[in-house]
Amino acid sequence: MIKNQTKLRVRYGETDQMGYVYYGNYAQFFEVGRVEWLRALGVSYKSLEESGIMLPVRELNINYLKPAKYDDLLTITTILSKKPLVKIEFDFEVQNEKKELLTTGYASLVFMDMQKSKPIKAPKELLDQIYSYFK
Repeated sequence: MIKNQTKLRVRYGETDQMGYVYYGNYAQFFEVGRVEWLRALGVSYKSLEESGIMLPVRELNINYLKPAKYDDLLTITTILSKKPLVKIEFDFEVQNEKKELLTTGYASLVFMDMQKSKPIKAPKELLDQIYSYFK
């Protein structure tokens, strides 16, 4: 398992009239978690794209337990618990400063060749780094 935590403060524009985070924004919060998870491994989305690889989302599930509110400092925990190959799957947990679990989620993404628009195996360098955590 590889885990990474990212902090994010809820901005006013991310909330609805009740001051709660609008439900659609959690997909973006999870994206921030994935990007920072990769960056912590020494890989960036930008470098993947520059090498001709994109990672479109194949599946996204979100479980809303409690609302996040305007100005909350959230901790987004991004977890990889399975070895990837052609797809990579993440679990997410969002907590507030009181360590209350607010939201959980799951996302599955596919490594795609940008030129051919076809699924491909993840880059060997990335797999080598990830697999070293599963020994």
